[in-house]
Amino acid sequence: MKIHQKVLFVDPATGFYKTKKYGFDRYFGPVDLGIHVTEKFPSLNFGVGIFAGSIFPGSNRMVVTGYSPCWQGLYISSMGGAGLVFDNLGINMLSIVGKAPVSSILYLNRVHGEEIQVEVVPFDAQGAWNSGSTGVYSLTEAVYRMFGSRYENDPRILVTGPAAMHTDMGGIMSVPITKGAVSHVDTWAGRGGFGSALLQQHGIVAIIYGGTVVDDDFRDSKVADEWFRNKYNMRLQQKDLESTGKYRYDAKVGSGGTFGVNFSTMGGRVLAFNYRSISWPEEDRTDLHQNFIIDHYLRQFNDETIVTRQQATCGESCVAVCKKMNGKYKKDYEPYQALGPLCGIFDQRAAEKLTHYCDAMGFDAISVGGVLAWLMDLLDQNLLTKEDLGVTLLPRWDLADFDLVSDSMHNADLGCELIDSILEYRGVLDFNEGVRKWGRALSRTRQEPLLDCFVYAAFGRRGWMVPNQYWVAGTLVPMAIIGKYYMVYSNDFIPPRELGRRCADRMRKELILDNLGICRFHRGWAEELLPEVMGSLYNNKEQFERAISVLASRLNSHNSPIFWESGRTVDFVHTFLKRKREIENDPSPELSAWLDRFGKDKIEAAKEFWYEALKGIDESLREFF
Repeated sequence: MKIHQKVLFVDPATGFYKTKKYGFDRYFGPVDLGIHVTEKFPSLNFGVGIFAGSIFPGSNRMVVTGYSPCWQGLYISSMGGAGLVFDNLGINMLSIVGKAPVSSILYLNRVHGEEIQVEVVPFDAQGAWNSGSTGVYSLTEAVYRMFGSRYENDPRILVTGPAAMHTDMGGIMSVPITKGAVSHVDTWAGRGGFGSALLQQHGIVAIIYGGTVVDDDFRDSKVADEWFRNKYNMRLQQKDLESTGKYRYDAKVGSGGTFGVNFSTMGGRVLAFNYRSISWPEEDRTDLHQNFIIDHYLRQFNDETIVTRQQATCGESCVAVCKKMNGKYKKDYEPYQALGPLCGIFDQRAAEKLTHYCDAMGFDAISVGGVLAWLMDLLDQNLLTKEDLGVTLLPRWDLADFDLVSDSMHNADLGCELIDSILEYRGVLDFNEGVRKWGRALSRTRQEPLLDCFVYAAFGRRGWMVPNQYWVAGTLVPMAIIGKYYMVYSNDFIPPRELGRRCADRMRKELILDNLGICRFHRGWAEELLPEVMGSLYNNKEQFERAISVLASRLNSHNSPIFWESGRTVDFVHTFLKRKREIENDPSPELSAWLDRFGKDKIEAAKEFWYEALKGIDESLREFF
């Protein structure tokens, strides 16, 4: 069994590389070790957990750590399945330092235990993006054509798109390759803009890796079943089936996956038209949910994807089969929400067009969805013109005569035009230094509060993040990392200080998963059982749990949150509280007290709410000796 982690350091500027081992006395996984390396010198780190390649389902997640270009702080992102092939390199982490002089591909291969082959190969990324399947998909195919024949087993490829070159919100995309066939089931490390970091800071447009090394990973099903029986009175597969039911199929709602379950159950909590829906009467929201989503958007998904059982995995064997497909289109809730109802799109054909184009260009779908909805809102309010944004269309957001098919497609066409404008710097658009800085500068020039209808969390001087697509206060609490699930997204009213404490606790539990490279869809058993497995296999359960607490405290020590800057962000929280009282009849006296404060002075109350949440976070994540 492994008693250390092996890191491969590669400098693309020179091609120099070396390996270094780190013991379990301090660092246990790709997060705590990756953060350590990032703080030591500028780097971008790709790692897997110590259970990669093991019998545990969901254990092959690739975890990316580094300094986020858009958040402007330490960040963690991950993608499913990509760790399975990475494990064949015989290392735990790849750390990229330095920058290639021209855009390049990083090639990694290891054959039968020999030394890792490392090459940095100059490559015309723009030419590949503009050919074949377009963007990240054509780049994947080009890289595979160049290097695929060198591998005995199927490799894996990480790629960036034009968004990584021209913005701070470029993601990293990968697809499984099976028996030489490149899949269309894309997986993403999107949040945090690490594609932008990989290309702009290190000059790497793609990474291809693979090998034939097989480590002594834990594969003993009898021992694993014994652990699960002792804890849950179930075998491993039984418990995992139970825990992942939402992502496979939920009979209670007659749908499955994040898309099916969330859109089935949101009701009056729907978010549409750049969050304008939060200010509507409840009846209008529920009508929109029933008529636009249940009867059309969701019905299309159920008929085309759930009934036909078009589903796949991220590349590893997994009972969750969470990748819900319609042909080449993958249907996850948050991308199809941010690039769907948030942009005034309620038809699958239109959402497929915009989401697939966003993906092809290599954007983080949630971030760009929030940005596109905001730009459409500015156009609709005539705060910016078509000429300002380099487009030919205006949004169709009038509900009075909204046509679900044609108006949705019109808005998708506008979204695609806006993506082209962002990438080509049309009009006044230039997101090289981030959306927030651009909006602030243009607001001063135009003497208009352009950022006021943009919903985002602010960090430091120019860091920003579009929150997860749930109408709850937890998505905007001032955590050190926002945009992931290091927070509580329960629909319950939780007093802000207690909310901060619970978010801090959720962060620690999520860090258990990320630091072991485990998919959070398996959290129903993994965050509870795997620390005990660490104790059983390595006799270090207490040290591991202590390391997680230190890691959470370490991340929190870098926290530089800025109070909510836009009016609509404040309204997002305020209307959530109002709806809890007026629609869901929450009787909490503390909720009434907060609503009284908001009624007297909304901004001052919002500051108090924000600071109370921050107090709860800080007092929970302080490190005590």
